[in-house]
Amino acid sequence: MLTMLQIELTKLHRSLALLLALSAPALVGLFLFLNGLRDGQQNSWAIWVNAGCGIWAFFMLPMSVTALTALIAQAEHAPRAWDHLRTLPIPRWRIYTAKTVMVLMVVLLMSALALALTICGGGLVGLIRPENAPTGSLDVMTASALMLRIAMAAVLMVAIQFYLAVRFASFVPGLVLGIAGTFFSVVATAEQIGVFLPWQMPVNILASDAWRAQTALGLGFGLGLAVLGLAILVLARRDVA
Repeated sequence: MLTMLQIELTKLHRSLALLLALSAPALVGLFLFLNGLRDGQQNSWAIWVNAGCGIWAFFMLPMSVTALTALIAQAEHAPRAWDHLRTLPIPRWRIYTAKTVMVLMVVLLMSALALALTICGGGLVGLIRPENAPTGSLDVMTASALMLRIAMAAVLMVAIQFYLAVRFASFVPGLVLGIAGTFFSVVATAEQIGVFLPWQMPVNILASDAWRAQTALGLGFGLGLAVLGLAILVLARRDVA
């Protein structure tokens, strides 16, 4: 399995997925940095970090997962490499497991990078315009734990997007579902039923209502792992369309 993960990492370096993994979190930090330079803009570190986590969980993470799963799947679809992979003397489930682990690792690293650049953005604002610098103390451990929960709540969304991206040779089904899921999560933000929408689960980690955050984490991570395992088994038993 370790060898397969190394192979997947090599494929990742040769694709646009690496560019996506760097650019998407960078946009979060850049937005907060530019917004922090505005006159009269001064917030505590807690508000600053929550804003960065909110932007990431609300919009950038769902769209990044959609693009990431499509890019990783198309690395095999485009050259019709699935036919070759399926003839190798390796259990098929290991092939898909290696890819899912890689996707989850990239999502986790992207989330960590988004948090790091959010903090860096606040620090740069303080250097350029000290009067706008974030106030109070920065609790890195609390911020890291929050971003980790956001990434965990995204597992169900990752499972669904990964299945569609691999199941169909065309990237269109996964892309359409990702856009639709993100759209409905935006318009249903205030609705209670929105907590059950996989694309809205990450942002519900930031909800003031404890039940929303707990439900989002339980379904997003717990159910997400189950769906991911089921997706691997289903993909291993059938051919790609």
